[in-house]
Amino acid sequence: MHDIRAVRADPAAFDAALARRGLPPVSAELLTLDSSRRAAQTTAQEAQARRNALAKEIGQGKRNGADTTALEAEATGLRARMEGLDAEAKAAEEAQTRILEALPNLLDPDVPEGADESGNVVLHQHGEIPSVAFTPKQHFELGEALGGMDFATAAKLAGSRFTVLRGHLARLERAIGQYMLNLHVDEHGYTETVVPLLVNDATMYGTGQLPKFAEDLFRTTDDRWLIPTAEVPLTNTVRDEILPEAALPLRLAALSPCFRSEAGSAGRDTRGMIRQHQFTKVEMVSITAPEQSAEEHERMTRCAERVLTELGLTWRRILLCSGDTGFGAAKTYDLEVWLPGQGAWREISSCSNCRDFQARRMNARFKPKEGKGNQFLHTLNGSGVAVGRALIAVMETHQQADGSIAIPAVLRPFMGGLEAIPAA
Repeated sequence: MHDIRAVRADPAAFDAALARRGLPPVSAELLTLDSSRRAAQTTAQEAQARRNALAKEIGQGKRNGADTTALEAEATGLRARMEGLDAEAKAAEEAQTRILEALPNLLDPDVPEGADESGNVVLHQHGEIPSVAFTPKQHFELGEALGGMDFATAAKLAGSRFTVLRGHLARLERAIGQYMLNLHVDEHGYTETVVPLLVNDATMYGTGQLPKFAEDLFRTTDDRWLIPTAEVPLTNTVRDEILPEAALPLRLAALSPCFRSEAGSAGRDTRGMIRQHQFTKVEMVSITAPEQSAEEHERMTRCAERVLTELGLTWRRILLCSGDTGFGAAKTYDLEVWLPGQGAWREISSCSNCRDFQARRMNARFKPKEGKGNQFLHTLNGSGVAVGRALIAVMETHQQADGSIAIPAVLRPFMGGLEAIPAA
């Protein structure tokens, strides 16, 4: 959500910021509605003041035995007029809100220009693309050969874009999630949190999924929503709260299932586990004061990068361009991992600074140590990382010529000391 006062102060700058997103100008429409709302409210206040004065005149007249019929008729007319003005102000405000809530966040100045992902900028790369003496297989080829990845049974149970994992691969997925959560909690200072997987409309609205992205979500018959990421409930824990500045930054992490309808992805990544309706992810959320959020964004991204390094993966950090940055983000770093079986880079983590965009939707504020008034918080979120994609990356990166999979050292304690998943 955006501050209408900022639009009033510099409408041209607001429209220019939207143009970076490829959107048409809206400030003129917003300011017309804003003027209508404020005019109606001002007139209603004037009418209320006149009614208050009339009430005194009527009371005084009745005590003196005077005829107050005309005064009472004027007061009745003012009441009807005020009801109309209130309705007019409410309609203008609701129309203004509908426009504002559908607009994406404004981008940070250092976000590069670009129409789509081709405009993204590679900032740095860790590791070299591995060269092996055999033709590497994709994760689903490895998984099916091992008997631990079953797409046919999953389709029977639930339809497409689901997977059944068994045996060593099921344990390896669990190991990856436990390792990542422990790392973020024990060494990176995040507070482990267990969150509801079903949330209400207000929660989805607070982080920007509603109303714009309803088709990407799963909804239950009792009007709850399955979370697309733990970012949603984690961030909304501060909704309608006023935190003391001393409590910031607040860092939360959760390992949870995530559910996405994948609307519009027909024909994309239909083989394997790349794009699923249900997947597991470790999510990091930070709640900060405004002056902390830029450095917190860097810190959060480094936390995710450490996971990839310790898993022995080749990865790179990408700064998303204006045309590829998500709805709620002011700036986003994607981490991409090299998948030898696919011979391609694939996203495995996305870390975003949302500035005060979500906080305004949630009415989430903090009380500064010095100065008067409360300020909106800044919110950040990042994958730390997607468990299923980490499983894919580990399988493809650490596969051996005989079809076995070497287990990274950091995962072995969670695998009962197993050093490799043996070939079938």
